[in-house]
Amino acid sequence: MLDFLLKRLAVTLPTLLFVSMLIFGLQQLLPGDPAKILAGEEQDPNVIAHLHAKLHLDEPLPVRYAYWVGGVLRGDLGESVRNQQPVGELVLQKLPVTLELAALAMLIALVIGIPAGIVSAFARGTVWDTLANGFALWGISTPNFWLGILMILLFSVQLGWLPASGYVSPFEDLRANLAAMIMPAFVLGNAIAAVLMRHTRSAMLQVLATDYVRTARAKGLRERVVVLKHALRNALTPVITLGALELGTLLSGAVLTEQVFTIPGFGKLIVDAVFNRDYAVVQGVVLVTASAYIALNLLADLAYMAANPRLRH
Repeated sequence: MLDFLLKRLAVTLPTLLFVSMLIFGLQQLLPGDPAKILAGEEQDPNVIAHLHAKLHLDEPLPVRYAYWVGGVLRGDLGESVRNQQPVGELVLQKLPVTLELAALAMLIALVIGIPAGIVSAFARGTVWDTLANGFALWGISTPNFWLGILMILLFSVQLGWLPASGYVSPFEDLRANLAAMIMPAFVLGNAIAAVLMRHTRSAMLQVLATDYVRTARAKGLRERVVVLKHALRNALTPVITLGALELGTLLSGAVLTEQVFTIPGFGKLIVDAVFNRDYAVVQGVVLVTASAYIALNLLADLAYMAANPRLRH
């Protein structure tokens, strides 16, 4: 396993370098001069010249990239030109919010999706299978922003059980934090649970038809042991892949859901940065998101080996 981990890390470093080049290069294609935007309506030439020099906008593209990468390697993601705050501080402020939202959404998705997929595969052709497939179809086809608005109308406006929007740190008030996060987490987790259910059902149906499962049943093992220990463990590989990708998507920021519930996470941060032409913030957030994707894929590969010992060889 150590050799495999070292090989994956050897691939990860060039991938991160290529991703950084892609992020920086595509960022330069955005129309408009950020210095003119920051200079305000007066467009003072002296101010514009100062901003060009400060942001290295008067340098060639490779030189600007070298400045940026050098700062990243030192842990400096740059400075927001809009509010004069280091990008690293902005990321550290927003990352815990997005991490909590992503963790709660993924927990809801796993608790609902995987059991529903197991039941649907085990009880194929029954009413339970029909109900599980109906839930999956509903979850996949329901827009997140629409479901979020309906939940606000029901639980906040009509019943008054939960706050309609806002965010409270769990270190200030854990109960208020969970009350504010449960609806957006369910909105995001509902869609992921539907996809997990379909993949779990498909993988379980394939595994339940294999010879070793029939052998386990012929040996007299309990059906629960056959399904949960022998079948589910070997059916988890595609589910782990999907879970890692979906978690990466959540960490990149659920823009619409965060906007509906006014959650100050990565989604709102990057939308504001794009509209304000705040290049440093956009580059920093996208780089952190891409790094999270790569790390999650590496963890998924390690999880394959933990779930299926045959892959270790």
